[in-house]
Amino acid sequence: MNWFKGPGPFIILVIMAIFGFIFTFYDIIFEKEWMIIVLSFFGLILVLTIIFIILKYRKKPNTIVTIEEFEKRLEGGLYHFKCPTCKGIFAIKKSKGNNKKPTKMTCPDCGAIGVISSSPCQIEEVIPEKKSVKANFKCNICGEGITIWAEGTDLYKNVNVYSCPFCGEKKPLTRF
Repeated sequence: MNWFKGPGPFIILVIMAIFGFIFTFYDIIFEKEWMIIVLSFFGLILVLTIIFIILKYRKKPNTIVTIEEFEKRLEGGLYHFKCPTCKGIFAIKKSKGNNKKPTKMTCPDCGAIGVISSSPCQIEEVIPEKKSVKANFKCNICGEGITIWAEGTDLYKNVNVYSCPFCGEKKPLTRF
């Protein structure tokens, strides 16, 4: 179904339109009286075009919940946060000791988008022993990096960091 997301349906419609024009000229030249069939064919192409446009550009339901702020759990070089949506705990290790700017990112447990403020509130919670694989990110502007992993569960497959905690750049960090 991946061809549907690309130009595949529109290429098929163009090919159908070319055949429609060929049949139209054939009908005109040889007087076959296919006018109703040709008009029906062009009507079908028009209806398919409208359907493909609607399906391609409709807004998909956003299943990712946006949350106000991830909650800070521990101090130090390793920071733990708790997602208010899924209650999952995740860790962030930064290449610098402090973040000066808020960081927008997805929760490594559920994928909800949240913001870690530069001075988030502190809560107390027990950290699970199981650790997920790590995801490393690097800012394209200042070059600083952070490592993220989930505590007690597997890492969400599309985890992203949308702003740098050090320089405040609002462009997504590169995962490596």
